[in-house]
Amino acid sequence: MDTTVCPWCHTEIVWDEEFGPEETCPHCNNELTGYRTITVGPEDLGDEDIEDADDDADEHEAEDAGDDKLWDDEDKEAVVPIFNTVTQFGDDYDPAAYELNVATVLAAQLEAPECPQCHELMVMSGKQPVPSFEPAAPEALNGQLVLEAPFALNLYVCPSCFHVQHSLGQEDRIRFVRNLSGKGKE
Repeated sequence: MDTTVCPWCHTEIVWDEEFGPEETCPHCNNELTGYRTITVGPEDLGDEDIEDADDDADEHEAEDAGDDKLWDDEDKEAVVPIFNTVTQFGDDYDPAAYELNVATVLAAQLEAPECPQCHELMVMSGKQPVPSFEPAAPEALNGQLVLEAPFALNLYVCPSCFHVQHSLGQEDRIRFVRNLSGKGKE
């Protein structure tokens, strides 16, 4: 049997060879394929390997501390790291109170999208009115508009990296669905 460790919830997932590997984590529903997953077999770990890994990690941390380059020309698949930018305010504000208030606000929200940058849940920070824009009138709808102004966008802010995201407000979602289902102008 092989063991997979979910990179999001750090749950060890053991799967039976008869049924095959899990495609999603049964605990957090994270996709367990590709770059998001670490698969560890029994031959990969031993007591010596764990001690060696700790020593290697310490050596790499010491090497990386002096390396200020984010981009390496030799490594074309390098990724710019995303840092938890809220930590920069830790000296001026109470991080524990911040986390508690974020959790309280998130618990009261009807929906909380995941941040595309750091995968934290995003806080609904308000509504942004859109008084005018150029609407699309596709031929498939016989020239009927997909969405008409004015409408409102829900504004979400990530409490960790402060990425901002919009989604259509609830009332305008209903208008959008009504327009695309052919019930818009009756």
